[in-house]
Amino acid sequence: MTVEQTAVVTRPVIIQGGMGVAVSSWQLARQVSLTGQLGVVSGTALDSVVARRLQDGDEGGHIRRALAHFPSPAMASRVLDRYFREGGRDGAAYRPQLPLGLNPRPAAIELALVGNFAEVWLAKEGHDGVVGINLLEKIQTATLSAVLGAMLAGVDYVLMGAGIPREIPQLLNNFAAGLPGELTIDVADATRPYIASLDPVELLGDALPELKRPQFLAIVSLHVLAAFLNRSEQFRPDGFIVEGPLAGGHSAPPRGKMALDDAGQPVYGLRDNADLAAMTAIGLPFWLAGAYGTPERVADAVAAGAVGVQVGTLFAFAEESGLRTDLRSGLLHSLNQDSGQVRNDPRASPTGFPFKIANVEGSLSEPETYAARERICDLGFLRTPVEREDGRLTYRCAAEPEQMYVKKGGEAADTIGRMCLCNALLADIGLGQMRKSGYVEQPAITLGQDLSGPERLAETRPDGWTAAEAVEWLTSSLA
Repeated sequence: MTVEQTAVVTRPVIIQGGMGVAVSSWQLARQVSLTGQLGVVSGTALDSVVARRLQDGDEGGHIRRALAHFPSPAMASRVLDRYFREGGRDGAAYRPQLPLGLNPRPAAIELALVGNFAEVWLAKEGHDGVVGINLLEKIQTATLSAVLGAMLAGVDYVLMGAGIPREIPQLLNNFAAGLPGELTIDVADATRPYIASLDPVELLGDALPELKRPQFLAIVSLHVLAAFLNRSEQFRPDGFIVEGPLAGGHSAPPRGKMALDDAGQPVYGLRDNADLAAMTAIGLPFWLAGAYGTPERVADAVAAGAVGVQVGTLFAFAEESGLRTDLRSGLLHSLNQDSGQVRNDPRASPTGFPFKIANVEGSLSEPETYAARERICDLGFLRTPVEREDGRLTYRCAAEPEQMYVKKGGEAADTIGRMCLCNALLADIGLGQMRKSGYVEQPAITLGQDLSGPERLAETRPDGWTAAEAVEWLTSSLA
């Protein structure tokens, strides 16, 4: 057996999707990894996640246990001193944190390194299974610290979508060699290139361990983008996840002119489906995602030449997912009543990408709940850097107050219907901010639009299922 054959045989059939802000929690990723498949943590906003968990008292001591293994005890100690509260906040609001801009302050970088390290380390604790981290190309200013923090914990795979991640392979090469990593930052109205950089040696000095290079899987919607990335050795990933329009979270807009159906959702056609024969011809391993969450669809994907599938929604319902227990129970009840609905909203996300929103009572999917929230942008993960006329940078988000967005050069029409996904997704996992007015941030849950997998599994497990049970069911049609 050749080395190449060994690599193919040992690749996971099931990739558990990286959902939301810590919905794909370390607990979920760990359990999937223990089954021999690829468990994935969400790498979005892990600086906020670790800061807020520490302020809530670090129940179970998990974060402190992980940070005891962080390569730089001094850096870990600074984060703990700043955020850890013995016994929790006692009803106080979460303290603000420094944003990750183009030139972030050292404290912001340290918190991000520690947050990503802790989530990956906990997912990998006590076993030798493979663990990945899912990142968004759109959140560029957080990428350098997220990747380095995950690599410090020995992450095995990096997955990235929501854009064209052409610079990630070289970034992984540089960090693995102990060299500074660079990333081109998209800046609106830019008159010059903007490059962000991060030097592992400068940050950690003698505490920097030897880093291994993780595999990189680019999440694409079409074979055309896969072929483009494969064309250059500098851009080429180690494989692809081909995500169809029914997948949860952000999805690519339809090709051509945007058209909406009677429910106000983007209309997708045959041009939006990847050519699987063309994917096979590229020669790199690939997985299929979006409506592949049943045993039969897993078998179909393998028969079509894919290594396997990426599945998110089925795992969002698993006991180990990071979703608040009450929200998960409500979603299960909707499945059992055959009343679950997910809308592909073309306006909800400040990124401009269509975003799937589950209809859940008391969430921002309800117009009255959405209208009751004051427009505040205090986390800024989805902000866009903008070059001002004087050459300095500012940051704007279409979900911030309209007058602020317009003052920064944006169009007022772009703010209509936008949700503050940063605050809402933290509310999904029980880390919603409490405002001085007493208002508590409300959730916005994203799921895939194909609910056939959860609906079928709920027929035999109406009270829910574990991650291991989901993996066993998904692989039951494979020889």
